[in-house]
Amino acid sequence: MAELPVCPESVRRRQEVRELCAGSIRALTGQGELHFRGTELHRGHRRVPMPAPHLHPSFDRADVASFRGAGDGMALRLLHTDPTLHRTLCPEDTPSRLIFDTLEQFRVESLAAGAWDGVRANLAHRFSRWSHEFVASGLTETVHGMLLFTVIQMCRGRITAEPIPETTQDLIESTRFGLASVLGEQLPQLRRTRHSQSDFAVHALAIADVIGRRLEQAADADESDDTRRDRAATFSLIFDFEPDENDAFATAASGHSRALGDGGDGYRVFTRAYDETRQITSLVRPELLRDFRRRLDAGIEDNRLNVRKLGRQLKTLLSEPARDGWEGGRDEGYIDGRRLAQLVTSPTERRLFRAERTEPRNDTTVTFLIDCSGSMKKFSQPVAVLVDVFARALELADARCEILGFTTTAWNGGRARRDWLRSGRPDDPGRLNEVRQLVFKDAETTWRRARPAIAGLLKDDLFKEGVDGEAVDWACSRMRDRGPGRRLLFVISDGSPLDGATALANDEFYLDHHLQVVVERHEDERAVEVYGLGVGLDLSPYYDRCRTLDLTHGTNSDVIADVLSMIAH
Repeated sequence: MAELPVCPESVRRRQEVRELCAGSIRALTGQGELHFRGTELHRGHRRVPMPAPHLHPSFDRADVASFRGAGDGMALRLLHTDPTLHRTLCPEDTPSRLIFDTLEQFRVESLAAGAWDGVRANLAHRFSRWSHEFVASGLTETVHGMLLFTVIQMCRGRITAEPIPETTQDLIESTRFGLASVLGEQLPQLRRTRHSQSDFAVHALAIADVIGRRLEQAADADESDDTRRDRAATFSLIFDFEPDENDAFATAASGHSRALGDGGDGYRVFTRAYDETRQITSLVRPELLRDFRRRLDAGIEDNRLNVRKLGRQLKTLLSEPARDGWEGGRDEGYIDGRRLAQLVTSPTERRLFRAERTEPRNDTTVTFLIDCSGSMKKFSQPVAVLVDVFARALELADARCEILGFTTTAWNGGRARRDWLRSGRPDDPGRLNEVRQLVFKDAETTWRRARPAIAGLLKDDLFKEGVDGEAVDWACSRMRDRGPGRRLLFVISDGSPLDGATALANDEFYLDHHLQVVVERHEDERAVEVYGLGVGLDLSPYYDRCRTLDLTHGTNSDVIADVLSMIAH
């Protein structure tokens, strides 16, 4: 897997803000499948487009209220816009489309219920911050930027009936005067028709058409390279909703594989002759495991983690009440027929009832699947501390725990690639490497007996390349074989699937696309709860439920709390 920069301490806060916004959107819309993957809103596995420019605040410049305002705007868009009708009416050229999309967003924001004072305040705050950022960017110093900014301010003021700030009025006054005559008939109609999307669109399209032609006329009047660059920069900045390096933490690169096809069902393996599943104790000498264990114990001691407290928390989260017979001699409950004779001999006796006794029982299996590719080598110590602490705590909570790993036996395809070369290099051979699946601790082995094996994670030469999709399938199949009960799989990884030989012989996103298909299938089946734990990386392109861990300072209490919060949800 490619090495990617570790995210800063602010990663956790950014994820919390996104989760807060997603929860607010779900509450307002009643649509429980909505969530954020990175910076984009998704419904289940499908991206939900939100084209209005002010709905995409930057973490570098925006405050929490701005994100709440953007989330509220998205919720209103989902509530009041018919996407099919909008797509049918939307203009094709970029300037007109921008105006039309933005006016539709203002329309739905104007429909915020009268009791939603907080929502309206958030929307106004977000638009105010976006306006300030637009001016600060220097776009209003360009002809096209000033024209767009003026139209947006004028139309929002009309649709929402909110006054334009005085500073903004001064800035747009001259441009606004020039537009008054051409937009005068359409502007008043925007607010009057805001309750009907189709009626509103008639006037929004007219305004979008006028502004689009104005921009084209301005371009035709001056064909210089500077003007073209000015116009292109204006539209690219307005439509640039993707996070840059300073805007958010790194997100796993993902894409579509030509070889797998649209359905993702074309995954192939050239040969499984060299694949293997190994106990880690068969790969590492006992004396070396003892040395690794001492290092791991020292790391746990340095982090001062309270395992017993974590065990109690896990037991509370994972246990469910189960019937465990009856308890007699109670003052209330069901009448106990065996004690009715006491009522004759002792008329004052009140303990004639029985109640059902329940005991907390835990029927949960938690599996940690660790990416043992080369770039994870530098995180082997904190990852080993994390899984060791949770394995011990889960045992205290009466839950089962497995610790698995995945890597390859060789670099660059190994014997599988050599067989492919001998066979004449057929096209699209599929996975082209020797997969090695590692068992550090199985569900039946106690933590005490597995202690040396877990420390085997510290052996550096285990880490080579990774085939994530097959590993997730393998881990899920092991959990399903254990019968009923809650099953949680945590995949710990620091990047996208990458095997050099497979990528070169098929295409760049072959393993990447396969991982997406595998995870989506298991999420839909719901037999196993699949979670992604990204080490310095946002794994949301692959996992609906994911969290980014900052392990630069080791496995501290904040990291433990992050994993615990995912189990709680």
